[in-house]
Amino acid sequence: MNRPGLAISLLCCLGCGPKPDATVALPADQPSTAGRRDEPPIPLNPDAPVQYPAALAAQRIGGSVILRLFLDSTGRAVPESTAIQESSGYPALDSAALAAAPRLRYAPALRDGKPIAVPFLQPLNFRPPPGGATLP
Repeated sequence: MNRPGLAISLLCCLGCGPKPDATVALPADQPSTAGRRDEPPIPLNPDAPVQYPAALAAQRIGGSVILRLFLDSTGRAVPESTAIQESSGYPALDSAALAAAPRLRYAPALRDGKPIAVPFLQPLNFRPPPGGATLP
């Protein structure tokens, strides 16, 4: 008796039948979230509302500050949560970045298409004006 052949024949017959329907119906009151994405907050300020410290601009000193923010579900930074994640090395630049945080605006982060509160890192770059130009 050819047992391996029998086993293969049996498997083929079992695999050839109709496939069960694997779809799952959603309840009528819950819309499908297919095609909806998770999205990070999106900055809305066309220009960062940061005042470059005049003394550092005059000396042509620049740097980058990374702020750690907590944005609520409307996209506004919660003031008590704002902190320096990474310093520029210049306290005046760090202070200017912190002072600007309340004026930063964001479209809120989304999860399954719904606004949510999230922690967020915002880099702010301070670059001296080109050439001999001065800041207003």
